[in-house]
Amino acid sequence: MTRKRTVTVNDKMQRRYSYVVSAPPGRGFDPEFKPELTPAEMLRLGVFSGKYMTDCRKEFPASWFKSAKLAKRAKRGRDCSLNYFGVDASQPLSAWRDKGWIHADDPRGWFQWYCRYHMGRRLPEEDRRQIKRWKAICRHVRQVQMNCEPGDVFCRPRQRQALLHWAYDSRNI
Repeated sequence: MTRKRTVTVNDKMQRRYSYVVSAPPGRGFDPEFKPELTPAEMLRLGVFSGKYMTDCRKEFPASWFKSAKLAKRAKRGRDCSLNYFGVDASQPLSAWRDKGWIHADDPRGWFQWYCRYHMGRRLPEEDRRQIKRWKAICRHVRQVQMNCEPGDVFCRPRQRQALLHWAYDSRNI
């Protein structure tokens, strides 16, 4: 049994936000949620043009950032060369907000939810919503399979990068 603990967040997007960790890190996932990559693996491969986790490292294990491909602080914009496939595969956060995809507990979006879920936070209603969204992304796996030769890892790089953003290991398609 995991001892519950409270995490308090103070970063650029959240002040004095607290949540309870009630499951062991990396375990106790919903049986329908089977990500192929951990948050640490995603950061190491290169996702979100290196801009995603630059101000909230204290919330997560230091080991996640040892080999993470993150943009340098002096660089203001996104750096697509840090992405595994070297392409931009992201919509701006404003588009996510406009579509109603952002939940108040996770103002950075799906990946922030996944990082916190991986760490053991559980929000049953929000977890169901995010897992449903994650499952819907798998349609891109089939599109890559139908349109690319086996082993051609750089066929449809934008779609493959987007899949990496959702914890699907598109290098193996």
